Amino acid sequence: MTLRHFLRVAMIGILCLGLSLSTAAAPGQLQRAADAVVVVSIVGVAAVVTVVVLLVHNAGQNRTVTGCINSSANGLTITNEKDKRVYALTGNLPDVKPDERMKLQLKKVKDKGSNVVTWQTVKVTKDFGACQP
Repeated sequence: MTLRHFLRVAMIGILCLGLSLSTAAAPGQLQRAADAVVVVSIVGVAAVVTVVVLLVHNAGQNRTVTGCINSSANGLTITNEKDKRVYALTGNLPDVKPDERMKLQLKKVKDKGSNVVTWQTVKVTKDFGACQP
C-alpha cells in the first residue's frame, strides 16, 4: 500500500466517523462523540506522520542497482543504468567481477569521522555477463 492510499483510507475513516454523529443525540452525548472524533483524528495524524518518517528514513538505506562494475584506484564501483550515479563498493566482493553487468543489492555505509558514503554489497542478485561497449 502506498502512502497516498494510506492517507486516503485514513481521511475516509475520519470523515465517516465525523458523519456518523447523530444530530438528534442529547447535548452531552454529542460532546462525547465530538471528543472521540478529535481523539481518533489526532491518533490518525500521528500514525500517518510515523509512517511517513519511517518510509523517508528507510528509503535511502538499501537499494538495488543494475549496471557495469568498474575497477578504479580506490576499488570497485558500479554505475547505475537508471540515473548514471556511481557507487563505491565495499564489503565481501568475491562474486563481483570488473567489466561485468550485474544487479546488486546494496546497503548504505557512512564512515565515522568523514562525510564519505560507500555502499556495502549485500548480495549479487543477478549476473548478466560482460558489459556492452
